[in-house]
Amino acid sequence: MAKHDPDLDLIFQALSDPTRRAMLAQLGQGVAAVSALAQPTGLALPTVMRHLSVLEAAGLIVTEKAGRARMCRVEPTALAPVADWLAAQKAQWNGRLDRLEAYVQTLTEKETHE
Repeated sequence: MAKHDPDLDLIFQALSDPTRRAMLAQLGQGVAAVSALAQPTGLALPTVMRHLSVLEAAGLIVTEKAGRARMCRVEPTALAPVADWLAAQKAQWNGRLDRLEAYVQTLTEKETHE
């Protein structure tokens, strides 16, 4: 059975939506109020709040109340598990492709000598 990381599942689920990715990109520029994140989406505030709750549950953002506004900021280390997983996948596939290349080279050399 494959190794299962529920935190990684939450992160990929959060990143699967283009609206949430756009919000993360906007937060990459700095801290923003929920109203500022809602403006470019054209979505109702409750819908934006649901998107933000998914991002927060995945650990990608942190929200806090500042007076009457709710401020959001990106959690910089949150994507580390994704980067680690992708690096492991890349290494595994590079190994497979290297073995395939070596096998094809062996077959080519064998055909050349026959």
